[in-house]
Amino acid sequence: MTDRTNWKAKLSSDAYHVTRQAGTERPFTGVLLNEDRSGTYLCKCCGSTLFDASAKFDAGCGWPSFDKQTSDGNVGYREDSSHGMQRVEIYCLSCDAHLGHVFRDGPTETGQRYCVNSLSMDFKTSDGEKIAG
Repeated sequence: MTDRTNWKAKLSSDAYHVTRQAGTERPFTGVLLNEDRSGTYLCKCCGSTLFDASAKFDAGCGWPSFDKQTSDGNVGYREDSSHGMQRVEIYCLSCDAHLGHVFRDGPTETGQRYCVNSLSMDFKTSDGEKIAG
């Protein structure tokens, strides 16, 4: 589903803006920010596995933060010089959905802080409940 018309039909306008137009949700507003159950975070667009809940931590930045992606390797990286900043964008390798950015200031042994928009993900609990971001 790479056709814009199909993505617009599948996603809310806010999720479309974030995932297909590299937008950013306002900090501290995401549904998944304070989610603390065990489970897996999936790409909102294609359902690919992105992050395990065990890698999540509270970075205090206003977006869900993780110190590593899952071993599935579905998160890609590219330079982002938008808005006058030098950052590394993270995106879904399966469908090219914008997820957020990764920074090298994480507090764990990985040194990584994947700062991810809730709107770019869904959460599947260990019990099988699915929460839309």
